[in-house]
Amino acid sequence: MLVTASAVSMLHSLGQLLWVLVLFVLVLLLTLLTTRWIAKYQQGQLHNQNLKIIETLKVSVNGYIQIIKAGDVYLVIAVSKDHIEKLAEIPPDRLESVTADSTGQKIDMAESFHDILDKVKHHLPKK
Repeated sequence: MLVTASAVSMLHSLGQLLWVLVLFVLVLLLTLLTTRWIAKYQQGQLHNQNLKIIETLKVSVNGYIQIIKAGDVYLVIAVSKDHIEKLAEIPPDRLESVTADSTGQKIDMAESFHDILDKVKHHLPKK
């Protein structure tokens, strides 16, 4: 059985193609694992911080007013493109963490969102 040069060349090209595909899949897997590791690392970093943004209000294209919690103190700050300025301190008892619905009853937004999420989960098809 004679093997021609074109058959050897074709097998060599096919081998190179398969090798490139294997390397491509390995690079994709490495990228996926690295991205997940970075996300977990950043989540851990954010969880342990003493600063939390409570509320943000956009007042212009590049300007925001934010209520932040720094330790046990609530601050109102103005944030622009190049500048951050403290506007006021708010006592914790002056903040409202609940909002009123159309009937005037106060609802807790976290509980409301949790209820909506549960309803959506029940309507999704099971795998």
